[in-house]
Amino acid sequence: MYISFFNDFAREAIGTGIVLILLVLLRVITTKLVRRYARLSQTIERRTNLVIKYLHLLINILLIVALIIIWGVDAKDIIIAVSSIATVVGVAMVAQWSILSNITSGIILFFSYPFKIGDTIHIHDKDFPVIAEIEDISAFYISMVNKDGERIIYPNNLLLQKGVSIINTDLEPTDFTD
Repeated sequence: MYISFFNDFAREAIGTGIVLILLVLLRVITTKLVRRYARLSQTIERRTNLVIKYLHLLINILLIVALIIIWGVDAKDIIIAVSSIATVVGVAMVAQWSILSNITSGIILFFSYPFKIGDTIHIHDKDFPVIAEIEDISAFYISMVNKDGERIIYPNNLLLQKGVSIINTDLEPTDFTD
């Protein structure tokens, strides 16, 4: 029974084995590269783990597509499945655009590293200007504390849309207010 299966699907089985080996190698390599980058830029471990998780998810999706191709799933069936998934994801994206844009912004902030925890920043927002010290940077938002001790949670996607000044930490934020 097993010999018959292997004879019938030898190419697919070997291809699957190669894809699984590639999965392990890509995950190890991306993890090491992101950790090295994080160490050089002195990024927090929690942010590093979050980016690694996103990259692993992307690798897993690509390798699932590779397995589908290797096992010869009919293109017509793939198109039907992808269009169904795209419809569901499209509706979810409209409903959850803010969450997805915050995650994307969090990844951009991780790699561009414009500011770090402990920096005092000024967000140039006409309606709600903010001058505060960064306490935490997560996937969805930045947590800050202003001079009055008020905690401010600012979404990552809005942070990338606004002008931000990094204020010299030797100076008091009140030196820059009107």
